[in-house]
Amino acid sequence: MAANSPRKLPRKPASTLAEKWTTVDGVDVFYRESPTPAPDARVLAHLHGFGLSGRYLLPTAERLADEFHTFVPDLPGFGRSGKRKDMLDIPDLAHAAMDFFDDQGVEKVSLVGNSMGCPVILECAHHYPERVERAVLVSPAGGLFNRPLRRAMAQLAMDAPREPTRMARVAVPDYLRFGVPSTARLFKALTQYPSLERLLALKIPTLVVLGEKDPLLPHAHRIDEIASRTDNHVLVVLLEGAAHAINFSHPEQLAHVIRLFMDDRPIGNDPDWPEHMRVYEVHRGANHPPAKD
Repeated sequence: MAANSPRKLPRKPASTLAEKWTTVDGVDVFYRESPTPAPDARVLAHLHGFGLSGRYLLPTAERLADEFHTFVPDLPGFGRSGKRKDMLDIPDLAHAAMDFFDDQGVEKVSLVGNSMGCPVILECAHHYPERVERAVLVSPAGGLFNRPLRRAMAQLAMDAPREPTRMARVAVPDYLRFGVPSTARLFKALTQYPSLERLLALKIPTLVVLGEKDPLLPHAHRIDEIASRTDNHVLVVLLEGAAHAINFSHPEQLAHVIRLFMDDRPIGNDPDWPEHMRVYEVHRGANHPPAKD
């Protein structure tokens, strides 16, 4: 057991997923996994955002865990996982994620990320294109739109009242554990990461999910304008009424969209949703696989 991360499990598990530990490159890594995945199930891993753990991703991950071999790790330095002094930029986190999949014997994986988890996924696909099958980028963060730091802080302040109040019980302890020095270092790395270039260079089917009320992202029409400049494999959908933490606030709708995307089915609405819950397709790249009826 690594000395920098005591392996303590809560008295009451926070998830219906199995809660486990492993050691990767000498660092204790905490993760959640489908309790009894089918031998032929496709692997789907969920990567968390800035300063957070994988805990807030669980509402969506749990809804998909019976259909996919699901992993929700706390990346090194986040949540309950141990820390590495040399790891606070996007490439390092991407390599750490792939090292975790090596440890789990996973050769190919589809990745679902929220916020900072999206640049981490882009970096994984850039360096390990043969191992990432599909990408789901939910509320991707970083780049010029979130600079300088005071602008990002203002955007976060605008987002907070748009999220469910119960999100604070998950986010605040994670942010406090992550700490101010780590926040400053990683913010600089995140905003300097070339997310747009990486996104448009992807050669794998990619789904981008945006919240209509997300103050951390440009408006959906701007995303469509940029994506339309080049042939790509990017499918962009807009979720009405959602803000930034869609994986937590709208898990039923997000899980529904991910299922359709994973099976190359048309992106549509579930008739059982409340009237104010709607998904709209904003952009479909010319090279995106045609939807199956």
